[in-house]
Amino acid sequence: MTTEDPATRGFRIEREGAVATIVLDHGPVNTIDPPLITRLIEALPSLTEDVDVRCLVIRGKGRVFVGGADIRVMRRLDPDVYTAMRRWVEVQRLLELAPKPVVAAMNGHALGGGAELSLACDLRILHARATFGFPESRLGIFPGAGGSQRLPRLVGAHRAKRLMMDGTRLTADEALAEGLVDIVAGEDFDAVVAAEATRLAALPTATLGLIKRAVVGGMDLPLPDALAHEGACVRANLDLADAAEGLQAFLDKREPRFTGR
Repeated sequence: MTTEDPATRGFRIEREGAVATIVLDHGPVNTIDPPLITRLIEALPSLTEDVDVRCLVIRGKGRVFVGGADIRVMRRLDPDVYTAMRRWVEVQRLLELAPKPVVAAMNGHALGGGAELSLACDLRILHARATFGFPESRLGIFPGAGGSQRLPRLVGAHRAKRLMMDGTRLTADEALAEGLVDIVAGEDFDAVVAAEATRLAALPTATLGLIKRAVVGGMDLPLPDALAHEGACVRANLDLADAAEGLQAFLDKREPRFTGR
């Protein structure tokens, strides 16, 4: 099922069972501009908070994932424009904190803003023909919408600096070897994305959300505070129906029937 709404110009939302897919459809190469960012910020909470959506996928139309920032907008070098464009970090944060798994289905090149977006997702699938990287330095700018902060946390500070300073554009296999993506798929890309999203949607969704909360919320805390944060997440997990179901299923020697709650 596809949802069409004037308020979501630049993307559409498709629903298939418990999986919701945001398909970016914004110009020839899905460039990012302030109006699109605003519409995504307004639309995402209804999906992230919908308990019937147990996995969220974000991808681009056709053969393109995200073309990054619209250079015609960025060329103005206006602080107000940059402030508006920087709200791209809010889109990423909504995905990063979503209480359910989020899949970046990179069906085409993931460069600049597209690569930054993917780093906020829980599973990154890249098409075998696509490339991945942060080429902003070649334009005299740098990955300032989350990339300079999430990339070092993923691959380490030194490697992140080299990738960003050199503007390295990696092949899909190179990105996989670097740990920047989790899966590379070729002609079966759509089938792989669908299978992975369906698999994730069948897991105990609320528990996965608590895993995300524990990791993201505790990452920058001193260890004692991080352990206290973890404990709060554990206590929240005890109230979940899926926790009771999973433990009982183990005792009954049967497969659990998770509902996502």
